[in-house]
Amino acid sequence: MSGGLDALAARMRACRVCEAHLPLGPNPVFRLSATARLLIIGQAPGTRVHATGIPWNDRSGDRLRQWLDLGRDGFYNAARIAILPTGLCYPGRLPRGGDRPPRPECAPLWHQAVLEHLPDLGLVLLVGSHAQAHHLGARRKATLTATVAAWRDYLPRFLVLPHPSWRTIAWEAKNPWFAAELLPEARRLVAGIAG
Repeated sequence: MSGGLDALAARMRACRVCEAHLPLGPNPVFRLSATARLLIIGQAPGTRVHATGIPWNDRSGDRLRQWLDLGRDGFYNAARIAILPTGLCYPGRLPRGGDRPPRPECAPLWHQAVLEHLPDLGLVLLVGSHAQAHHLGARRKATLTATVAAWRDYLPRFLVLPHPSWRTIAWEAKNPWFAAELLPEARRLVAGIAG
């Protein structure tokens, strides 16, 4: 990391802004490098990621790597790929199951500063509706499906994907264009930029 990025990362790791709302306490999980060509912006760490401190170190991460045709070594090559969640810390569980959304304070506090320290980015993957909401704003469509179906509209800066949790297995079956059209292009772009 560069000096400015090192200092920013240290401030991010020390962040306690929403500590009172985090059931497992603060543990910001991200990976940054000033030489990164690809930035993956997801939602928020789950419990396994919180425990290990390794982003996407869970079944969703396995599925994302499969979608992108990236092995673990390539995916975790911090010199080429930066990883930044919309919320840096595990946000807790919803009463009816599933994780809470990322804390709303986080992305506005950190994302623009991170982007200013990643000058060589060729592509930003926006994985899930929370990442898309923050970075696309009014350009986002009414639903996640409509946003992902319009993926070409956000290139060359952004590539949009659904969150790769088990919940999207049925979604994929209902939207065969995702595997037929978007994933081959995602693999091509990622290989060209971060390979």
